[in-house]
Amino acid sequence: MFKDLGALMNLMGNRDKIQQEVAKFQQIVAQVTAEGAAGGGMVAVRVNGKLEVLACKIGEDAWKLNDREVLEDLVVAATNQALTKVREQLSAETQKMAANLGLPPGMLGGGLPGLG
Repeated sequence: MFKDLGALMNLMGNRDKIQQEVAKFQQIVAQVTAEGAAGGGMVAVRVNGKLEVLACKIGEDAWKLNDREVLEDLVVAATNQALTKVREQLSAETQKMAANLGLPPGMLGGGLPGLG
């Protein structure tokens, strides 16, 4: 515990490095995208690192089902899959940032608040 506290105290004295790592992380977040699919590809959703939906594609086969509830479930499933993938990427990038700052593994909790 005290070792982790010492790493955190050392970090607090290095404001420039923190700012550089945060700026780099923000650039990465802006570039991260992931796609989720459901129903064997009938529905595909793409989201970005800001957890915004960029695209939702509904294939012809999904329309042919003529079942609103199934289509809604497919959209939800594809969206959740895409969000999970983005969260995993952001968690990995957060851990890289922590390592670059000299923080022990897991010091940032494995990801960003609200993303895990």
